[in-house]
Amino acid sequence: MTQINRPSRPPNRRFGHRFSRTVTAAAALLLALTACSADGTGGSHSDASAKRKTTHGPVWRTDPHSIAALGDSITAGFDACTVLSDCPEVSWSTGTDPKVDSLARRLVPRPATHSWNFAKTGAVMNDLPDQAAAAAVHKPDLVTVLIGANDACRRDVTAMTPTATFRADFERSLTYLRRILPHTQVYVAAVPDLLRLWSEGRKNPLGKEVWKLGMCGSMLRDPDDLTRPAQDRRAAVQGRVKAYNAAMAEVCGKDPLCRFDRSVFDYRFTDRQLSTWDWFHPGTRGQQELAELAFRAVTRKGS
Repeated sequence: MTQINRPSRPPNRRFGHRFSRTVTAAAALLLALTACSADGTGGSHSDASAKRKTTHGPVWRTDPHSIAALGDSITAGFDACTVLSDCPEVSWSTGTDPKVDSLARRLVPRPATHSWNFAKTGAVMNDLPDQAAAAAVHKPDLVTVLIGANDACRRDVTAMTPTATFRADFERSLTYLRRILPHTQVYVAAVPDLLRLWSEGRKNPLGKEVWKLGMCGSMLRDPDDLTRPAQDRRAAVQGRVKAYNAAMAEVCGKDPLCRFDRSVFDYRFTDRQLSTWDWFHPGTRGQQELAELAFRAVTRKGS
């Protein structure tokens, strides 16, 4: 029989359309996956990098190349070397005496030309803004602050600086430093424990005689008086010191380049760290201990 050649079956158009749609969908999915960032946010690589950069704040550096010291008679080294005189060479912050081994000697490559001490004997927190302005001229890498004992050490508890005023002056000083010196770090030492000062210093008869001259009357007046009114007076001073420290800790805690060091309040000093001239200010040993505490805080890794 003669074979009849039938026309071939026309292609399946429905299958072709399905195949085309499948290829198109796959291509779109591939493009979408390619556009996704590695962290799964769906943004571009540059967007992800920008996001990572904004999450990192200022980093505390443990190797400052210059230091400016602010504060009161403690940082000025008052009564540490001779009676009724400042002795900045033994200052815990910027002193040059190797026996103290100050913060500047430990950290600053050239402390003789790159450390400055603006602390003043008798200074209160209200004096800190002016000291901060003087320090800002030198653009230090690190500013140290130890002030506040004179705000509590008054003739009587009624004359102590109110906590709100104390806080406002400290906040004003820190705000100024941050505005003028945005990258400068600030180390803030706590106000020392004045109640412990009373309990340790009163062990020395000569010290108690010196205190009668009017030194820190709010805490040290009548050191052997253990009546309830005297204890309440000392407790009021101690409470105000704790309030000062809490205020500084809170304000400092809002600034990533500020470190508040409570260890200065917690340090269990004895009469061996006190000046043998007044049994109130730190002597050379006390200055050495302050330098060690500050060094630990400033060189501590992390935030």
